This record gives sequence, structure tokens and C-alpha cells, in this order.
Amino acid sequence: MTKTDIHTQLFTDLAEIARTLGHAHRLMLLEHIAQGERPVERLAELTGLTIANTSQHLQHLRRAGFVETRRDGKRVLYRLGSGPVETVLASLRGYAEHMRVEIRELAADPANAGGRHDSISRDELLDRLRTGGMTLLDVRSAEEYALGHLPGALNIPTAELERRLSELPPGQEIIAYCRGPYCVLSTSAATLLEARGFRVRRLADGFPDWKAAGLAVES
Repeated sequence: MTKTDIHTQLFTDLAEIARTLGHAHRLMLLEHIAQGERPVERLAELTGLTIANTSQHLQHLRRAGFVETRRDGKRVLYRLGSGPVETVLASLRGYAEHMRVEIRELAADPANAGGRHDSISRDELLDRLRTGGMTLLDVRSAEEYALGHLPGALNIPTAELERRLSELPPGQEIIAYCRGPYCVLSTSAATLLEARGFRVRRLADGFPDWKAAGLAVES
């Protein structure tokens, strides 16, 4: 095989990978699987797809190595593949940020995601975890929290936060996080907590990006 043939095959393979990812439903499925392994029925529920449609997309992702399966009794659970899938997803989000004016404006809006004036970067949070004196708050669902979360994080889903404020340590700064830079759960949580007099900041990215960076997680 000539060098030209090798290069052609390489880019053919890259094009095939791009085709596999070139569907919104598959990207949605990958984002949910990035939170932790789940059966097809739950993935269908989370994405609003039929089970048949979900299964079809998962098979495409499995053939390309983006997801793997394991059997748990009668259930088949899907998890991310062994490659740097989370890094690929983070790169796609980053490129979309760069290219799409709408997303750049969303990120720049103080009422949203990473553009909040009080957001905290991953590196800054790592420093804060070493020094302590703050409460790390995971506002995702209990299901997602159980599948994996940042070390030492307290889980209070946003929908339950109003009635569970007494569980938050008084006087400590709250660092809230959720699924990613455009997840509105932590934004809503931060708004509610600020209105109740808490000092609160929002992690600029979320759990999948933390895990993709190779940082420690608990489950």
C-alpha cells in the first residue's frame, strides 16, 4: 500500500466517524451515557425517542466504538467506549461555541452557563477543593449522582432545592454544577440560592468535562 493509499484510508475512516456522529439523537445519547451506564429503555425515556429508534442509534454508535455494552441479568447496559469519547464530545461543544454566534451569545449572557459573572473554572475549583471551606453541590438527579459525581459533592436536585435548603452548611460558599456548560440546572440553582442569601458560584463546565479531564470521581 502506498503512502497516498494510507492517507486516503485514514481520512476515509475519519469521514466514517464523522458520519456516525452526524446525528443529533446520537449526540444526545452520548451525552446521557457520559453521565453513567444505562439500559436502552432509560435512554429512550431521557431522549424522548422510541425504544426501537434508540436501539438503532445505539447500534451505530457501538459499531463505531463510541459505546460498549455489558449484561446485568436480563438488562443490557450501555456505557462509553474505551477511547477518548468524552474528549471528542467536549471538542465538538468547543467548536460549536467558536462557530455559532447563538451559542457564543448564550455563553456570554450573565444569566447562563459559563458566562455567569460568578462562574468558577475547573482549575480554580481544584484549588478550592484542596483548601476547603466551601460546599460542592451536585444539582443533577439522584440517578445521575449515583452513577458518578465530583468527590465530596452533596446531591440536592434543583427541583428539590427550595425545600432542602436546611441541608446546606450555613456560612459556606456553594459551588453548584450539573451536566455541562449549557445545562440550566445549576444556573437555576444559583439564582434560587442567591435569592435566599447564599454565596454561590457555578462551575463553568460540568461532570462529563470533569471526567473527560481524567479527574477523580466518586460513585
